[in-house]
Amino acid sequence: MSLPFYVSPEQLMKDRADFARKGIARGRSVVVVQYADGVLFVAENQSQALHKISEIYDRIAFAAVGRYNEFENLRIAGVRLADIRGYSYDRRDVTGRGLANAYAQTLGTIFSSGGEKPYEVELFVAEVGDSAADDQIYRLTYDGSVADEHGFAVMGGSADEVSTYLGSGYQEGAGLEDTLQVAVDALGHDGEQVRQVTGDKLEAAVLDRTRSNPRKFRRIPDRTLVERFGRSGGNRHGVSTTPQNGEP
Repeated sequence: MSLPFYVSPEQLMKDRADFARKGIARGRSVVVVQYADGVLFVAENQSQALHKISEIYDRIAFAAVGRYNEFENLRIAGVRLADIRGYSYDRRDVTGRGLANAYAQTLGTIFSSGGEKPYEVELFVAEVGDSAADDQIYRLTYDGSVADEHGFAVMGGSADEVSTYLGSGYQEGAGLEDTLQVAVDALGHDGEQVRQVTGDKLEAAVLDRTRSNPRKFRRIPDRTLVERFGRSGGNRHGVSTTPQNGEP
């Protein structure tokens, strides 16, 4: 009779963490940055149909890297949780912290379970406040760990290199134009060779505290990104990032 194969708990957790990290690193980075009027999200995204950045609730947005089907399931679950809580109690009871805690419990349970593979995802949950001091940015990793970020944060891909460049150019309280430029430039500093990330490969959105609409989330239009940062093989042209006709 053969002995059962044994793996120590420490080695099992290490192998699961390595597996998740490798999957996440294969994707492109996502950047979240505080600016004067709210929170900016910028992602390098090759798809025009599948979003890495989405609205969750009135003042709350979500960004993710990793396996699309996994983080899309988490996004949908977050929207449902926020809707149920807001309907059952009060819209003010839906908070970024509450959603981050719910995601942490889900990711932590999946990671420690031996019955399924860990999720290959990292998440940002951000909530815009009435002032910059009230903004909340939470970063969640594949194992359910939560970090409270301030100023800016990067996840996925070559996050360390992108974060280093972003830290050198970030200015607290800068306007949207300057903050967007620094964020896009940082995405191109993800290796030994500096790349120009063009507008047709970008996805960007903001939580804008100055909006009179209770829903503070709006996307920066694709045409605006293309006009400012160009297309693959094209040239850059500077334009305003204010909402265009047809944008919410």
